[in-house]
Amino acid sequence: MQGELGEYANGSRATIRLLANTAAITEFLPDRLGPWLAAHRRIDVDLKERQSSEIVKAISAGLADIGIISDAVDSSGLELRPFAVDRLVVVVPRSHPLATARKIAFADILQHEFVGLAEGSALQDYIEAQAARTGTKLKFRMRVRTFEGICRLAGHNVGLGIVPETTARRCQRPMAIASLRLTEAWATRRLKICFRSEDELSPIASDMIAHLSSSGRE
Repeated sequence: MQGELGEYANGSRATIRLLANTAAITEFLPDRLGPWLAAHRRIDVDLKERQSSEIVKAISAGLADIGIISDAVDSSGLELRPFAVDRLVVVVPRSHPLATARKIAFADILQHEFVGLAEGSALQDYIEAQAARTGTKLKFRMRVRTFEGICRLAGHNVGLGIVPETTARRCQRPMAIASLRLTEAWATRRLKICFRSEDELSPIASDMIAHLSSSGRE
């Protein structure tokens, strides 16, 4: 412990404060950030999950160094770099009447029962906000902590799930599920790296952004 504290004190060790939404944390960051962290053994990342709108406020106020947000939010005043495309899909068991459809409107599934992420998840809050705009409150039979858990429950016909398309593809064969793309524009989110300005970034934070941006080019 003393050695670790000493490294921080003399400046040879550093921490980057990173805020990201649910999909970025679960679906993209482990593979994207892992190699970079392995090559920078003295750099730590303080990662927290937040909604995109909260991330913009925190970055603007200087409370974090880097954020990963959906381009659906107003990020005026911040610099942006590309990160990933996150498409949301509906997952159902292969035996479900909807399973043969390739895409579906959100309004056409609101009468169904759902399985979702635990309360407090940034993505789940985002999905529920879309339902609220239609005057609907989603009916949840169960909430779990992971996208894989949603897919497993959906595969057992417990309820419909909404997850990133990357998750659905990974789970499709072992969990006997089908996925349907949501037709609404809000369900296709371009994730962006955001920060206040190049001048305010440390060299190591700037290097991380360059890595994440180059690995996420569309």
